Amino acid sequence: MDTNEQKPQVSRRNFLMSAAAVAIVPSFLMNAFTASAKAPAGKLRHACIGVGGMGGYDLSNFKSHPDVEIVAICDVDADILKKAAEGIPGVRTYADWRELLKKEGKNIDSVNVSVPDHMHFSIAYKAIKAGKHVYCQKPLCHDVAEVRSLTKAAIKAGVTTQLGTQIASSACDRTAVQLIKDGAIGKIKHAYLCSNRSGAVEFRMVEPQPAQNPPANLSWDLWLGTGPVRPYAPGIYHQAKWRSWQDFGTGWSGDIGCHIFDAVWKGLGLKAPVSVQAEVHQGWKNSPDKRKENWPWADHITWVFPGNSFTESEKLTLEWFDGEMFPPEDVRKLYTPGKYPEECALLVGTDGALLIPHGGEKPILLPEDKFKDKEVRKIEGRNHYHHFVNACLGGEKTESHFAQSGPMTEAILLGTVAIRVPDQLLQWDAENMKFPNYPEANKYIRRKYRKGWEIEGEF
Repeated sequence: MDTNEQKPQVSRRNFLMSAAAVAIVPSFLMNAFTASAKAPAGKLRHACIGVGGMGGYDLSNFKSHPDVEIVAICDVDADILKKAAEGIPGVRTYADWRELLKKEGKNIDSVNVSVPDHMHFSIAYKAIKAGKHVYCQKPLCHDVAEVRSLTKAAIKAGVTTQLGTQIASSACDRTAVQLIKDGAIGKIKHAYLCSNRSGAVEFRMVEPQPAQNPPANLSWDLWLGTGPVRPYAPGIYHQAKWRSWQDFGTGWSGDIGCHIFDAVWKGLGLKAPVSVQAEVHQGWKNSPDKRKENWPWADHITWVFPGNSFTESEKLTLEWFDGEMFPPEDVRKLYTPGKYPEECALLVGTDGALLIPHGGEKPILLPEDKFKDKEVRKIEGRNHYHHFVNACLGGEKTESHFAQSGPMTEAILLGTVAIRVPDQLLQWDAENMKFPNYPEANKYIRRKYRKGWEIEGEF
């Protein structure tokens, strides 16, 4: 653990901010900060669910903690599972996560969930209900309603949780949060977030392929899980391009948005938005087949949040841009040293601006000449995975626990709902989880699981 880090200070004033904030804080969150998990004795006995791609990276990070014992691993791809098991003597392997939780229930203390988005809720929820600590890749879930249920379950169970926003534990993002809270650029007037990564548009432009029998190493039915039945086709679902499909992923904003939102969300103490609206790539908008199946190649989402003591006015507008849509030129010109970063957050305040480059070394105060002599107290970074392990073993609360990252993910996923009804302003009733002004969009808040994969009492 980092013994020099400060413990988070959560005051009633900062949590509620104002009478207006109270109205949009879901009641289940009011006691979120009183829950504490019981620490298991000795090493943390851990199971990894999903060990390919990002799951492999997650596994390597958990393995590197001296107080972690990897007891079991699970993956629907037998080749990936076999390769991962070779580096863990004695580890037990499973294709079906349900079997793992059933057979290893008394042998494990925690799990990480590193699978396609549409399966996050089912696995994490069942693990939490079994009293296990959970590290879950972002976004927390596929649907808004799933996020709400999972957040409630985690708070009620009192287990340790962590969203896989590892950048949130970086020195750059932690320092940015402190600068926002310290009022380094005054009251915040507007926020611009973007992810215009080179090559990302081409990656998202998937096309249907002729159906084939799934390879012998892949349990296709288990991969589909709660999603609707569809035939296997090579190269467009397993392993990575599932993110582009609405049945399985949450698009670019649902994925990378969780990283870039994080410091802004925490620094400003944001709560549920009051409205959201999206504009999308025109080619996608004019293609009925694409709109039915895939996420757009580019989108621009606008949220309006209630203001608080950190904002200039009673409302704060936050905008997201990705693909071929960019923040306004006058905003990008605020960063004068070079090319505007492809992925970043920029907050405009009454006394300057703050640029938070995604994965950067440090946040940048703008204009640089104005702040060149300002001393910035750097908050040291830490290993996001190790911090979760330490918390499970009795350490301080995690950086991205579900009581905090759950409401943030809800807001982000409201953006994915808006994408599916482009140009329509959606007013959000957070307490009742519905769009009172446009009921047609409510069907995107909760999807229907296929028969046999329902969760009793939930979905």
